[in-house]
Formats: sequence, C-alpha cells, structure tokens
Amino acid sequence: MAFKYEITERIAVLSTNSSGWERQLNMISWNDHEPKYDIRDWSPDGSKMSKGISMTKEELAALKGILDEMEL
Repeated sequence: MAFKYEITERIAVLSTNSSGWERQLNMISWNDHEPKYDIRDWSPDGSKMSKGISMTKEELAALKGILDEMEL
C-alpha cells in the first residue's frame, strides 16, 4: 500500500536508541491531508519509519490533560 507523506514541522526528538533511530514528534501531512501531530521512530538518515501514532490537535490536547493529571 503506497502512501504519501510530508513532514511539515520537526518539533522534537524524544529519544534515540543505540542503533541511532530517533523517536520524534513531528507534524506530518499524510496523503495531502491536513497535518497531524505524529510520534514514531525514524532511521538515522530519515529514509525509514516505524509504526507510530498520529493525532489531531484536539487528541493531543486531551492526552496532555491526562498526562498533566498523572504522577510520573
């Protein structure tokens, strides 16, 4: 299944594993749709990605509220 994506904004690197893959928070437009917040791992050269999760602004705000209430 082919899909098109464009990273419209690189927001943050959350972690880097021993092989150099980075878990990143980015804004990504999938198949020319409105960009969404996206968390997934990327290879060191950015050519490969892992499975991840994409969220709307409202979903990210809901998650933020939940995390703010948690004791971490």
